[in-house]
Amino acid sequence: MLAVPFVLWLILADFDGHQRWAAIAYAVAATTDSVDGFLARRQHWISVTGAFLDPLADKLLVSGALIALVERHELSTWVVFVIVAREFGVTGLRLIAISGSEVISASWLGKLKTLAQNAMIVALLVIDGSRWWLTALIALAVALTLWSFADYAWRARRHFASVPA
Repeated sequence: MLAVPFVLWLILADFDGHQRWAAIAYAVAATTDSVDGFLARRQHWISVTGAFLDPLADKLLVSGALIALVERHELSTWVVFVIVAREFGVTGLRLIAISGSEVISASWLGKLKTLAQNAMIVALLVIDGSRWWLTALIALAVALTLWSFADYAWRARRHFASVPA
């Protein structure tokens, strides 16, 4: 979480090579977040604080970078809206499920979505101009974002009937 302001500053800075430095800083922050989560699960270093801070750090890093890329006119607002809306939606679904004493854990699809989003952000930072494969990477990230939301909704479906209106 401490790296987020530095990454955002690098994305929005205006000096030669700032985007390459931003891509490196973003990739390091995203990688350490993933490794930290992997080690916590594997070594059973799980705490309530970590369970709260880990996904928060991930959401702040991704959302902050996406908003900064919109500010720099390198990404469409609707792409950011879809990604951020998915995060709100999944959080809501998890809250509904936990009210029924069920935890909806992250799936392989969510991890693939995160990988695609991270690759998209790094590519947007280091690639100058429009490339067909960059557009395809953005489309892949959006498609995986929507698919992973549908997966969460499907896994939380039994809780919908018990939610008061």
